[in-house]
Amino acid sequence: MDDPRFWIDKCTQQLVRITGRAVDFEEDPWLLGPVGGLSEIGNEWLDLEAERHGGSVRTGGLLQEMSLLDGPGFNASDLAQPVVEFYERTSAWRMEVWSQWCPAMWPFGWFISSVFSKRLQQLNLPLRPLETAYGMDSQVLAVRDQRGSQVGAAWLRTLRSTGQAIYSGWYSAVTPPGADRPSIRVVFPLPNGSVTVLLRPEVRSDGALILSSPLGPFGGDGAYLVVARSDRRSGWVRRVPLAERFVVFVDDEGVLRTDHELNFSQVPVLRLHYRLEAGR
Repeated sequence: MDDPRFWIDKCTQQLVRITGRAVDFEEDPWLLGPVGGLSEIGNEWLDLEAERHGGSVRTGGLLQEMSLLDGPGFNASDLAQPVVEFYERTSAWRMEVWSQWCPAMWPFGWFISSVFSKRLQQLNLPLRPLETAYGMDSQVLAVRDQRGSQVGAAWLRTLRSTGQAIYSGWYSAVTPPGADRPSIRVVFPLPNGSVTVLLRPEVRSDGALILSSPLGPFGGDGAYLVVARSDRRSGWVRRVPLAERFVVFVDDEGVLRTDHELNFSQVPVLRLHYRLEAGR
């Protein structure tokens, strides 16, 4: 390919191969998720993932049941009911979004957006608050196997004002190595690989859901860059110093809201706030 941006992708993937670790996805299935093509990501990967699982695509929620996350220290029955309804029937909810970048990190966000995000239509986080003034459209498409069990769900988000894709992610429940209970895994397909984030769930005393993706050693909750071989049996993985925290809660007026913080190592990068409304 003559497009110089293609070579940027190739260099990024080569960096993961050199600085990361080789993995066998049969031994570490928690890292295996959908991968994207060489150009625009969009939602092209979804049909391929459904075919890989021998399943069908239909509207649904991010998780078939929140109880899939149950384990020592977490019981989904303690969550506020609107939180459960959002994750199990996400397609029925509308979303309003506000964003605020750390001023020192805004140039970094602009660079990533210019070089990768807008071209790939993936991880295209809004750079200015007014970009989300008209809200965000979201569509959740669940893949179910031949027995009717949900193996994962794609969450596709676009800006309502422009129709521009923000990101597409693959949601499922997995148990990281050595963990005592499942986490939510979100896979963002990229060319020949993905950014994979594992979020550990907790329940706050008021029924709010806290999801955290901390810094830490390989094999734990956190963020990973994955490059897959063409046969998708093996590849390379590098842990990256991105930390996220979500708090999904019901406010004093009964409105479901989410606070989302993204940090690079210990440096704040971006804060997002979502207002979620049922009944679409």
